[in-house]
Amino acid sequence: MLTVLCAMVIIPFMGVVSTSIASQQQVNQAGGFVLFPTSISWDAYRSIFAGGVVTRAVVVSTLVTAVGTIMSLAASSLLAWALSRRGSVGNRPMLLLVLLSLLFTPGIIPSYLVVLQFGLINSYWSLIVPTMVSAFNVIVIRSFFVNLPGELLDSARIDGASEWQVFRHLGLPLSKAVLAVVGLFYAVGYWNAFFNAMLYINDATKWPLQLVLRTYVVNGTQLGAQDLGSSLEAVPPQASIQTAILVISIVPIMLVYPFVQKHFAKGVLTGAVKG
Repeated sequence: MLTVLCAMVIIPFMGVVSTSIASQQQVNQAGGFVLFPTSISWDAYRSIFAGGVVTRAVVVSTLVTAVGTIMSLAASSLLAWALSRRGSVGNRPMLLLVLLSLLFTPGIIPSYLVVLQFGLINSYWSLIVPTMVSAFNVIVIRSFFVNLPGELLDSARIDGASEWQVFRHLGLPLSKAVLAVVGLFYAVGYWNAFFNAMLYINDATKWPLQLVLRTYVVNGTQLGAQDLGSSLEAVPPQASIQTAILVISIVPIMLVYPFVQKHFAKGVLTGAVKG
């Protein structure tokens, strides 16, 4: 059964990668899906990275993911640290607000009106600010901070360390595991997000990669030479271009995951009930 499940995951992925590098003749003969390419052609990738809409989308998604992840980790860790200090001012009301946001989420229209009032329509900040803080991730980080040894933190305060110094020199270094996992959650969320871009971004030149993926792959819109910015004499088959976009959207997260895998189990189990 494990072999069958692995095959169900690996074979479609192999087909996507193989179709993206197959020659035009083989793609046409196979009906748009090639599992084992006999000849390799990189025309689809060359046309994608020729400076067209996909190239711009990759740059936009990379910048939004990098900036958004850093800002989300900073905001979430600072909020979680404040909520984990039981004597801080407004601790319980703020914690209650965070917990309530897990139960009651705003609708599309109120969210759009808030973004509109702040003047973020057609701005890259509309892809970051509305989802910058996740209540679930804040609770996970807070649970880790609560379990830090109180004696260690008190000893730093006795030595004259301020709350900011305790957070910076003790809280953050001791929470690398949970921050790595939460950072992965945020990065995957920003990289895969397309709905906010569909709502708030009207300029096609500012589209992230996932919105391009939805427009040209899911909806089946044809990519022409002008969209690709390609200098090739013949545009590669649409199937090759679409699967190449899929590969580009998957590979970055696959490359990041191995570096945080060792922290994944520890970070996810933080705050869980252990038997």
